Amino acid sequence: MSRIEERLKDVWYGGREPGVALRALSALYGVVAQARRAAYQRGWLRVHRVGAPVIVVGNITIGGSGKTPLVIALVEHLRARGWKPGVVGRGYGRSSRGQVVVDATTSALDGGDEPVLIARRCQVPVVVDADRVAAARRVVELGADIVIADDGLQHYRLHRDIEIEVIDGARRRGNERLLPAGPLREPVQRASECDLCVANGGASEVGEWPMKLIGDTLSRSDGAGQPIDEWRGRRVHAIAGIGNPDRFFRALRERGLDVVEHAFGDHHAFVPDDLRFGEDLPVVMTEKDWVKCIGFAPAYAWMLPVRAECPEAFFADFASRLESRIGKRRD
Repeated sequence: MSRIEERLKDVWYGGREPGVALRALSALYGVVAQARRAAYQRGWLRVHRVGAPVIVVGNITIGGSGKTPLVIALVEHLRARGWKPGVVGRGYGRSSRGQVVVDATTSALDGGDEPVLIARRCQVPVVVDADRVAAARRVVELGADIVIADDGLQHYRLHRDIEIEVIDGARRRGNERLLPAGPLREPVQRASECDLCVANGGASEVGEWPMKLIGDTLSRSDGAGQPIDEWRGRRVHAIAGIGNPDRFFRALRERGLDVVEHAFGDHHAFVPDDLRFGEDLPVVMTEKDWVKCIGFAPAYAWMLPVRAECPEAFFADFASRLESRIGKRRD
């Protein structure tokens, strides 16, 4: 993590007051963001439908909050009820251009780490494109009858039937200031317009649904797996190139591991040297980071896949809202 990122993190989440320059840039950002949204609300810019219901899972902050595990949980929920879901995203961190149809064999360099993770886990149509309208239309062409957008609350060109905000239950929305004085992409009031709010790590406000990320088994490239509880007391190098690395490190410590932290920027493009630390210790990483290291991960590198656990009442609420919006029921 760079020095600038550390300083911004201290301002956004640590209580440090932003300087005059940050506040001025934040005010300018707010004017532009509000004007852009107003253009869609007033019909000056067109909102596009894609021939299928659209669910947007996103946040109004930058950085990781647990969106992708929730997307996977929603895919499984919808598929169990007879839907054929497809997933779209921008594919942050990829080096490819244009539109890419992602499957389990796509490299993270071409498809982006999160889309590749989803494709490997879910085996559903996944398309990345900076133009999410085009991506959504493509997954419908590929057979999807409902679209989930992983991120994209601010991509107003794409009509959406349900909006789900995901927040980090610990960091929440930081100092509630707009970028760059705070972590918000939109004013904090925007959150109240979302249909559902899911708090990763536990809900603390009325109307929020709690979500836990559960990881029980460490996996290796050769297919080996070990229960993480068997690693209690073991010293490991933990690497995380996600929006909130501290959450991953904390989760490992809560399972009893002795963690040596190595935080990288979100969507970091890993190279073999990033996994070498000159000590005879295992390396543990997130699944999102793992998909970028598949081709060169050594035998001492392990990943911890996680699943999102939400109350059944959350999925019932989601299903009820979806039915009321599209007038169709799936059992």
